Amino acid sequence: MSTPTITSLAFLTPGNFADDDPYTGLEETLQLFEYGERLGFDGAWIRQRHLEHGVGSAAVFLAAAGQRTERIELGTAVIPIGYESPFRLAEDLALADVLSRGRLQAGFSTGMPHAELLGDLVYDGDWRGFDLSYGRIARLVDNLRGHYLGGPDTVIHSPGNVQRPRLQPHNPALVQRIWYGGGSLASVRWAAENGLNLLSGNIVSGEDTDDFTTAQLNLLSEYRRSLGDDRPTARVALGRVIVPFDSADAATRTRYRDYAASRHERTLKPQTLAALGPKRFLFAPDVVGTAEQILEQLAADPVLAQLSELRLELPYEFHREEYEQILHDVRHLIAPELGWRPASPVSQAASR
Repeated sequence: MSTPTITSLAFLTPGNFADDDPYTGLEETLQLFEYGERLGFDGAWIRQRHLEHGVGSAAVFLAAAGQRTERIELGTAVIPIGYESPFRLAEDLALADVLSRGRLQAGFSTGMPHAELLGDLVYDGDWRGFDLSYGRIARLVDNLRGHYLGGPDTVIHSPGNVQRPRLQPHNPALVQRIWYGGGSLASVRWAAENGLNLLSGNIVSGEDTDDFTTAQLNLLSEYRRSLGDDRPTARVALGRVIVPFDSADAATRTRYRDYAASRHERTLKPQTLAALGPKRFLFAPDVVGTAEQILEQLAADPVLAQLSELRLELPYEFHREEYEQILHDVRHLIAPELGWRPASPVSQAASR
C-alpha cells in the first residue's frame, strides 16, 4: 500500500458564534485563520451556512480574512449556488480575490439547504422552475472570465472615463481557483468536464456500493477520467475530520471521544437525508485519538494515498482553544510524518 505524501495542508472551520454575541465568534474565527498562517498551513477555509450560527456570506468573511493574513490561501467550502446571483456573487468574489492579492479559493455546490424557508425570501416569484444546479455555477464561472458585454462598440460612461463593460474588478486567474464539492459520479464528471478543481469530503453518494472507501475511490477515478485535455493538472483536495488529543487535557479528550461516538452510527450503513429525497449517503468515520493512532489510520487510507492535498474538517461547536490545539497537534505531530512541510517558518507566537 502506498504511503500518503501530503504537499498541501489546509483546514475548514464552521465559523461558530453565539446567538447573542456573533462578533466574538466571528472574530475568533478570523484569529484562527491568523493562527493557521503562523503555523505554516497552506490554506484556511470557511463553511457558508444559512439560518445557522455560522458565516452566511463567505465572500464578505474572506475579504476580512484577507486583510488579517498575508500568505495563506482563503477558501470557501461550499457556497450553495441556488441562493446566489451568478453575476453579483462573481463581483463579490472577484473583489475579495483582489483584496487578498489573488489568494481566494471559491468552492461551490448545488442545492438549497432550508429551501422551504428561504426560497421565497431569496426569489421574487416561483423559484422552483429555475435552474439552480450546475448551469448556475457555469454562468458564474463564465462571468469571472470577464468577457465584454454588448457589441465591440458598446461602452459605458462613468465619471472620468469611458470603458467597455465587463465584470469588475477583473482577474482572469480566479477562474483557475474555482472548486466543486462533488459527492456523486455525475457531479465529479461535470466538475472535470468544466475544468473545476474537486473537493471530496467525508460524505459521498452510495452508488453501486455500501462501502465509503470504494465509493470515494470511484469518484476520484471518474473525475480524473473526465478531465479535459485543457486542464490535466486540476487540483483535488480530500477532507477528513481529524481530531488529535495529544496536547489536550483529560476533560477535552473525553469531549473529543464523545463527539466521535455520537457520529459513529451513521458510518455503519447508508443513510438518507430527508431534505434530499431517497438518495443514499455514505459517511467516513472521524479520525480521533493520539497522533500515533491517527497516523496508523491515515497510512491505511487508500484514498489519501492517491492525493497530495489534505483539508482538516474541524468539528462543529468546538471552542477556539480546542481548534487551536487540534491545528497545533496536526501541524507538529501528524503532518510532518506524512511528508508535509510548513509553507513558512513558524513564528514564536504560534508555538505552545
